[in-house]
Amino acid sequence: MKKALFLDRDGVVNVEKEYLYKIEDFEFIDGIFDLCQYYQQLGYMIFVVTNQSGIARKYYTERDFHLLTEWMVQEFEKRNITIDKVYHCPHHPQINKKCNCRKPEPGMILAAKEEFNLDLANSLMIGDKESDIQAALNAGIKHTYLFDETKKIINSKATKIVNKLDEIWT
Repeated sequence: MKKALFLDRDGVVNVEKEYLYKIEDFEFIDGIFDLCQYYQQLGYMIFVVTNQSGIARKYYTERDFHLLTEWMVQEFEKRNITIDKVYHCPHHPQINKKCNCRKPEPGMILAAKEEFNLDLANSLMIGDKESDIQAALNAGIKHTYLFDETKKIINSKATKIVNKLDEIWT
């Protein structure tokens, strides 16, 4: 079984912007490439798990999401980092029926576990919202980090609250 690094996208991989789907609006978070290189060198597979309710709200399409995702993955590849797969939930509970993929539900993480034979107990999750942390805990991930650049979050079920990504691995 393989270990994995799970990353939320908006607010962890890139700067949080409402309903982001355009390449020109995408800004990588400081330290994301160093973090991924570190864990990749330790043998971790890397996955992005992201809620994308903008699709359900019709702010952008699945195609828009996939174009941005392909570009993002290529940016990681330029730095010799492999994003093994990006899982997304296009649903919103007030628009679609309830699903098991929208965080805090663990569906995306469990799908990765099945598809890649992952050891979730020895994997980790980095998110910027408590729903990311809860999804990880619901899936059996024990090592969780809540990334909060604003330094406003005081309480979390996460293993640790960090203000910079390098606090996770340095």
